[in-house]
Amino acid sequence: MENNSKPNFDKNLQTKGAGCLGAFIIGGIIGFLIIILLIMSYSYYNGLVTREEKVNAQWAQVENLYQQRADLVNNLVATVKGYASHENKTLTEVVEARAKATSISVSPEKLDETSLKAFEEAQQNLTSTLARLMVVVENYPDLKANQNFIMLQTQLQQIENKIANERNLFNEAAREYNTAIRKFPRNIFAKIFNFEPKAYFKAMEGADKAPIVNFE
Repeated sequence: MENNSKPNFDKNLQTKGAGCLGAFIIGGIIGFLIIILLIMSYSYYNGLVTREEKVNAQWAQVENLYQQRADLVNNLVATVKGYASHENKTLTEVVEARAKATSISVSPEKLDETSLKAFEEAQQNLTSTLARLMVVVENYPDLKANQNFIMLQTQLQQIENKIANERNLFNEAAREYNTAIRKFPRNIFAKIFNFEPKAYFKAMEGADKAPIVNFE
């Protein structure tokens, strides 16, 4: 008598094997996605840090030039006072404006619209008082011919030109950084790691021209 019975496979064992394989595949996919996410995080984070540091370095350069200008203003006031000490009102205005301008320091981490506007207004006020001082200087030919004064006016003109250039470079760096943190998918990582947008220097009235400091 022939035995026609078929091998009896354990269906439970077969199902369990398929389940393990499915779990392994799903786990592999999840692991792969996590690795991709980590690589993206590393790349985007470091890229944003590099851009932000470029903005910070450019801001430091701008502040340094404004400080150099403030130092020159000190020397300029001292020179003018030697020839026009009775011009107390104008000289006092310059000194006070300089003190205000140097008292405002903006951290690169807090370069928002409000802080940058306050910084700009203080610097612009100093520029305005300097312009008024130069009108006074016109009344003192001996002062205009003073070698120390001539040297200071040349240095001041050079500083003003450098400031205008460095402000433009700062705006370019800030624009590159701001664009990066807004683009998808960088914007997701920017929010996760708290990368905040940077404010720009905005052109004020007459800002397209360097302040007039030539007294020839």
